[in-house]
Amino acid sequence: MQEEIDPQPALSEEEAAHAPPKQIMTTDEELKRLHNEAMEYKNKYLRLLAENENTKKRWDKERQEFAKRSKELIITDFLHPIDSLESALGFAKEMSEEVSNWALGFKMILTQLKDVLVNHGVVAIQSKGKLFDPHMHEAIEVIDAEDVPAGTILEEFVRGYRMGDRVIRPARVKVAKAKETMQENACNQECTE
Repeated sequence: MQEEIDPQPALSEEEAAHAPPKQIMTTDEELKRLHNEAMEYKNKYLRLLAENENTKKRWDKERQEFAKRSKELIITDFLHPIDSLESALGFAKEMSEEVSNWALGFKMILTQLKDVLVNHGVVAIQSKGKLFDPHMHEAIEVIDAEDVPAGTILEEFVRGYRMGDRVIRPARVKVAKAKETMQENACNQECTE
């Protein structure tokens, strides 16, 4: 067996770096195919890059939404104790001087709690005397009333709160309805017979 001898001896790295590049002959068809393949890879890369950016934006938005909802839930949990403290302090005027002094300290604490709510964008919903809005109010009681328009809130049982533009707890209220007149009653009785 005869060994084939490489007509060109191996070049060192330094010589290879300075050697002229090899020329490879490609046809126009092969060049077009390689170009199309490169464009396909580029398009896939750009689509993946855009998809990655969209995923990152969606995760950021979901994380912000989760943080906002968590904050709302925690604040909502504090509303009931604040209501209880307000209710208890309402009776302090009728108590002894010593209890009234204690109540003064608790009023200061209540003020601090309300300031924390305001600092987090929580605002009490003013209901009494306003028209009923099902987005902000929950009707607990509906009564006939002549001296106010139908749908007017007569009493607030539990204060409602908003955080930004979102209601985190609706106000529980008593609402006026129009009193039926004698003619309407008579018509309703005749219509059912």
